[in-house]
Amino acid sequence: MATAPSKALATNPRWQPESLPPFPAVAVKALNLMAGTETSLLDLCNLIRSDAAFSTEILRIANSPLVAFSKNITSILQASMLLGFRRLRSVVITVGLKAYLAEPFTPLLHACWRHSLACAIIAERAAQACSLDKETAYTAGVMHDIGRVALITSMPQAYEQVVGRGADGPADLLRAERELCGIDHCQAGRVLVAAWGLPEAFLKITSCHHDPEHGAPGAASVLPPSCRLADSLGFGVANYRSPRSYADILPEFPEPARNAFPANGEQLTQEIANAIALIESA
Repeated sequence: MATAPSKALATNPRWQPESLPPFPAVAVKALNLMAGTETSLLDLCNLIRSDAAFSTEILRIANSPLVAFSKNITSILQASMLLGFRRLRSVVITVGLKAYLAEPFTPLLHACWRHSLACAIIAERAAQACSLDKETAYTAGVMHDIGRVALITSMPQAYEQVVGRGADGPADLLRAERELCGIDHCQAGRVLVAAWGLPEAFLKITSCHHDPEHGAPGAASVLPPSCRLADSLGFGVANYRSPRSYADILPEFPEPARNAFPANGEQLTQEIANAIALIESA
């Protein structure tokens, strides 16, 4: 005889990706431009200029201490020439996620935003130390948890239960998500990549970032340890019962990347917090 569904499963809404707002069109197009082989800086520049709100946000970041140009940036064309294609693209994706999370910016969504940025900052540094494409690593960090953003947006009460329950580790967290939300955030990310028409590379970035053995290749390969390191530094979303330490996770990076991080985790935490504050205030 079939067992009755749990109270949580009976009362919580189910995963309905069609009810989610679309990711900002400019950011989606920028991600797809990344995948093109004949894309020019002018193409990306023209795309940004087609959206007044995005243009304003890009100029704010270009004129912030985060970028620290010596002159005032007054146009998208000027910003594109100074930033370059890959850096400009990563800024567009950051602005896109920020816009997607704008309303309502709940505490859980804010935690997810900070976690994504922390992952991006860590992955960027690790990739650069390993002579990998740091802008691709940064973009992977920003976008890897878009499935979790979707779950929090569509099922906030259910995800509050996921976080409130706690977990022994990422695998346990994914099980709790499947039980309480009907799908885990890696599976949800894979669905959204297809639904939003994002480049195929993001299938592994979103669905395998908790699986270092089957993760994305190249620059995105530094994402799994970056995700764990962000959690250990206090930029997490889930409540892990036995959180791993900075010193425990650092050896999971390739040696060149390990040498790029400070020996003291508190120093890296402050550097990341300062960078996030600059992005949020831009």
